[in-house]
Amino acid sequence: MRSWSGWKARPCRAWRRWRDDLTLVYLAGPDVFLPDAPDWLARKKAICAGHGLTGVSPLDPLAEEPAAWAEVPDWRRIALRNEAHIRGCVAVIANLTPFRGPSADAGTVYEVGFARGLGLRVFGYATVTAGFLDRTLAAFPGSRDGDAWRDQDGLLVEQFGLFDNLMIEGALAETGGLVREDADRWRDLSVFERCVVAAAEILAG
Repeated sequence: MRSWSGWKARPCRAWRRWRDDLTLVYLAGPDVFLPDAPDWLARKKAICAGHGLTGVSPLDPLAEEPAAWAEVPDWRRIALRNEAHIRGCVAVIANLTPFRGPSADAGTVYEVGFARGLGLRVFGYATVTAGFLDRTLAAFPGSRDGDAWRDQDGLLVEQFGLFDNLMIEGALAETGGLVREDADRWRDLSVFERCVVAAAEILAG
C-alpha cells in the first residue's frame, strides 16, 4: 500500500465486511433432511464460491448467538437461527422441488416469504418441470367444473399455469427468477448451479 509521511494506508475493515456481506446468499430448501446433509450443503456452498457468492446453510452456526437461546427448545432455536441467517444475507436461493406433496417444502416457502418481506432478492430452482395443477391432481384426484378443476372436497384447484402457488411465483418474478429442469430430484446439482449463475449475475449488477 502507498504511504505518505510514515502513514500507511490499510484496507478499511468495515468496507471489507460490507463488501463480503454483498455476496451472502441463504440456501433454503429441504436439503437439510438428506442423510448426508452436511456434505451435500458443503458442495452447494462450494458451487456458490465458484461463482463469487458465499452460501449460508441452515446448518451453519450463528456468530454471536444470543445466550438466551440456549433456554428455548431445539425447534425454536433452529427457527430463530435460520431467520437470523436470512437477515444477514442479501438474497435467498431456494430449492422449490416438490417435497412430500405437490408443493415445495413448507419451511422453505416460509423462508421465501420472510426474505421477500425483508426486501431481499429470492431465486428459486426445482428439479421437476411438471406444473402445479398437474402435480396437485396427481396427488389429489379432482373433477371438472366447467373450465375449472375442483378437488375431492369441492375446493377450487389453482390453475394459472404456474409451477407452484401464485404467491411463491410472485415473489420470484418480482426479485429473482425460477430455474427448473427435470433431473434426479435429490441428487442433481446442475440445476442449482444454473440458478447460482443467474443469481450471481443479477447481484453483481
